[in-house]
Amino acid sequence: MADQKNGTDMSRRRFLKNSGYVAGGVVGGGLLGSLLGVNIGDDSQQATTSPQEQQTNHQRALMFFTRQKDFNVLSAASERIFPEDDNGPGAIGLGVPYFIDHQLAGSYGNNEKEYMQGPFYPGTDYQGYQSRLKRKEIFMEGIRALERQSNSAHNASFTELEGEQQDKILQKFENNEVNLKGVTSSDFFELLRSATIAGAYADPLYNGNDDMEGWKMKEFPGHQMSYLNQIDSEEFVEIEPQALQSQLD
Repeated sequence: MADQKNGTDMSRRRFLKNSGYVAGGVVGGGLLGSLLGVNIGDDSQQATTSPQEQQTNHQRALMFFTRQKDFNVLSAASERIFPEDDNGPGAIGLGVPYFIDHQLAGSYGNNEKEYMQGPFYPGTDYQGYQSRLKRKEIFMEGIRALERQSNSAHNASFTELEGEQQDKILQKFENNEVNLKGVTSSDFFELLRSATIAGAYADPLYNGNDDMEGWKMKEFPGHQMSYLNQIDSEEFVEIEPQALQSQLD
């Protein structure tokens, strides 16, 4: 289905389809790390959310990003990977940028419990990124590079570009055509894409998949206590999704 919102021919899930990722594999692969962390990075231009927004959802407080501009670039990039269309909300509507922000502030972004000592050699396509940088550093390097590419090509911020222009820049990263320090641009793109998909389908407890809309689009039932009442049914059974928080209340 074409991306009706931006008037382009880009498929809603093209980046997802081309990668071969599936929601269960990404989320089950350990991306849902600890959300506990501290604000890290440049202390200038502190990123904040409005008091009204924080009162609406206390989980919409930034934990990693300290510059609103960086967070806005991340939001725009994740929306192009998982854009809104007639099927439902995109990454921004699902809260994916906040999911990524909180992950980067925790064990995922700090590569806790992972071996991070050298020597570092270029990895194969089957080894994932082989960088001395932590994930939080890779995201910052990639986000700042997205902005540099945008300013160089269009003399405008990445957030100000049309959807097709943003896609072309993201494709340069995907095709490893941009030089980054300490990591390849394709490795950054793969981390960004996998984190976006994970945020779209994670349990809302982790700040993404707002109101379980990601699950609803997939007709995924979430965390059910039991399927005893449905297991013998010979027909497809629609089940209202249930999140972890509902079982903790």
